[in-house]
Amino acid sequence: MPDRASMTIPPRPAPREPLADEALIQLLAIAIHHISGRLTAAQLQGMRHSVEQACLVPRHIEWDRRATAHAEIFGLLADAAGHWPLARVLRSGAGFAHHLMVTAGPAAGMMTANSRHRLLAFLSADDAEGAAQEMERHLRVLRFMGRIAKTGTRVRRCAR
Repeated sequence: MPDRASMTIPPRPAPREPLADEALIQLLAIAIHHISGRLTAAQLQGMRHSVEQACLVPRHIEWDRRATAHAEIFGLLADAAGHWPLARVLRSGAGFAHHLMVTAGPAAGMMTANSRHRLLAFLSADDAEGAAQEMERHLRVLRFMGRIAKTGTRVRRCAR
């Protein structure tokens, strides 16, 4: 039997705090609200292209890679921010959204694609409030789906 000194235990990931998640969701919504209306036509076109590419990733590709493609929009938003504190918050959103999508699982794929299209519609219309609310709702739903996936809870239909 090996001695305890030679055994290595992999580090446990730090548990995510619900309040920290909620704060980050609100910060991301605020950041999106602030940059809405400042986006150029070229930046919006780049985001549209990114969303379309993410939607075109075949379903047989691992969900982690598809989630990465969908999370890319936060990097594009950060690049468009033109303000380093907003850019920093938005860049953290890429990892956060990716984590939420992977935890929620592939069932979040279509919902994410639809949310990205709605977000782009709000951004294109210079509707800052709509864009912020869309992202906030989307991230909260992903967080909820992830909690359900973690617990293994399944929704049961009522028997008639």
